Amino acid sequence: MAGIGFELRKMLKRDSLLGLMRAYTYAGIISSGPWILSIVGILLIGILSLPFVIPGSLITQFQVSVTYLIAVSLILTGPLQLAFTRFTSDRLFEKRDDLILPNYHAVSLVMTLVAGGLGLLVIVFAFPQQSAIYRLLMLAGFVVMANIWIAVIFLSGMKQYKAIVWIFLVGYTLTVLLALLFNRFGLEGLLLGFVTGQLFLLIGMAALIYRNFSGRRFLSFEVFDKRFAYPSLMLIGLLYNLGIWLDKFMFWYAPGTGQQVIGPLHASVIYDIPVFLAYLGIIPGMAVFLVRIETDFVEYYDAFYDAVRGGASLEHIEDMRNTMVQTIRAGLYEIVKIQAMAALVLFAVGAAVLRALQISELYLPLLYVDTIAASLQVVFLGVVNIFFYLDRRRVVLALTAAFVVLNGVLTWITLQLGPAWYGYGFAVSLLLVVMASLVILDRKLDRLEYETFMLQ
Repeated sequence: MAGIGFELRKMLKRDSLLGLMRAYTYAGIISSGPWILSIVGILLIGILSLPFVIPGSLITQFQVSVTYLIAVSLILTGPLQLAFTRFTSDRLFEKRDDLILPNYHAVSLVMTLVAGGLGLLVIVFAFPQQSAIYRLLMLAGFVVMANIWIAVIFLSGMKQYKAIVWIFLVGYTLTVLLALLFNRFGLEGLLLGFVTGQLFLLIGMAALIYRNFSGRRFLSFEVFDKRFAYPSLMLIGLLYNLGIWLDKFMFWYAPGTGQQVIGPLHASVIYDIPVFLAYLGIIPGMAVFLVRIETDFVEYYDAFYDAVRGGASLEHIEDMRNTMVQTIRAGLYEIVKIQAMAALVLFAVGAAVLRALQISELYLPLLYVDTIAASLQVVFLGVVNIFFYLDRRRVVLALTAAFVVLNGVLTWITLQLGPAWYGYGFAVSLLLVVMASLVILDRKLDRLEYETFMLQ
């Protein structure tokens, strides 16, 4: 619980409105800061480059290219994100810190080779009409982004939230400045600035990792050993990221909603803008999620399992279990309440926001649906995180697999039904998995003492 948990508890112990506001603001910045900084950075590059990049369609091509780099690199690194985090946590628990850095090198090496090989095949055969510089920069950007996600998930697992935000702030400031410096060279200049800025971002993360860890060897592949393998975590990482992006890909390449932008890369103006605005509304829910998980829940979670390991009385164990269950229910209720309020605010100002951005108000119904979907995703993330604490990996695997299948099937149905149904596939799939996850969580908590003792 080093890091963010102590900081949040310190703020909340002041028992004042200012302390409460500071805690939630801090949690909001920590939980959503990197994502917001990356989105704002890409938008700023586009807006500030408008007077200098002609034709303006090159800016759209740049933003779509970067979006694909982010989406595909997240899906590709998904199998290693959670598995490596679990490996690192286990080695820290065993007091074998010297194995962490060598295995981080191994994971980075494997991911660089896989991303480089896959990216090379795609760049060579899928972008024959683009310049060699564009293809080279896309390949370099794909490899760098893949390594960034490995470093981010590793530092997140080590509770280095504040450092991640500061590194992203510096990294994306450099990214914007470099892209503006090179924008006179058109699409390739914008992409050069982005890739160079991301490289500095990766270097900053690597420096933070080296500051905290050392190893007797440079390279070690224990993380890929069968003894330390977690196939369920690898599948969860892949399926979760795939589920988040699946409906976007379907809208991008559907004949009636997507259009070709550059090479094989498509985009959907109809779908992309409302989704982006909707995700801005999850910041309050993410702040509540981080505060409740890292303070109340983890405190009683530790107390319950300490009581079990320490041979406490059954009455004390049951008291700790009941208190932990109460904090879970209160935390999830607060996430739902705060996120509902944020959604209502977005509903109220949605039309004005669209007018300010010079976007047709015909997008408004889709914005409402996407706002509900994004809010449900925060709740789903909260429940999944609790299952991870309880080490119920099979449950999470089943839920994420159901999410992918439901999102794919329902999104396809809504595409067939027409514009009035757009967005409902993503929203309904999340609603169904959230409802299922809450039912399963309630049953697991009722049997928690029995299953805990049976696992010993």
